[in-house]
Amino acid sequence: MEIVENLTQWSDEFEKNWLKHYQETGETLWKIYNRARNETAPGLPGIDLSQSRLLFISTAGGYVAGEQQPFAAADLLGDYTVRTFPVDTPLAQLAYAHDHYDHTAVTTDPQVLLPLNHLQEMVAAGEIGSLYPEVISFHGYQPDVRRIVNELIPTVLGMVDKGKIDGALLVPA
Repeated sequence: MEIVENLTQWSDEFEKNWLKHYQETGETLWKIYNRARNETAPGLPGIDLSQSRLLFISTAGGYVAGEQQPFAAADLLGDYTVRTFPVDTPLAQLAYAHDHYDHTAVTTDPQVLLPLNHLQEMVAAGEIGSLYPEVISFHGYQPDVRRIVNELIPTVLGMVDKGKIDGALLVPA
């Protein structure tokens, strides 16, 4: 199954238009950006959440303040690196390096983007079987789809290969 259909075609258009304009001007001109689109949505059979182990993935740019390096939030070509932290990390220890969304809500209540306490409550209530012990966090501003497919996704998959995971919950910022 292709992650992105017609990636080569998307890449050619990206290089000739958006990336070329950025390289020439330093500006991110979104009206000429071609968003990747798939005709067929990938899918797998449904799972029984009460019997499943879920992986939590966030694009909020969250990291453990003072222990991990922040994401390169100001890089207009994106940051494709990943941070992980224990699922039971106190939310007050987290910071968010992401210049492409308003931080007011997440600063007021981190659970709007990282509902880890709510998920722990759902585990305790038997609604979710268990949570993978680590959260995977990355910076959601990533204009180069090729780097998502070739760098980010393999990194995430490599991190979770060692643990049995039945499903993932991706919360975008």
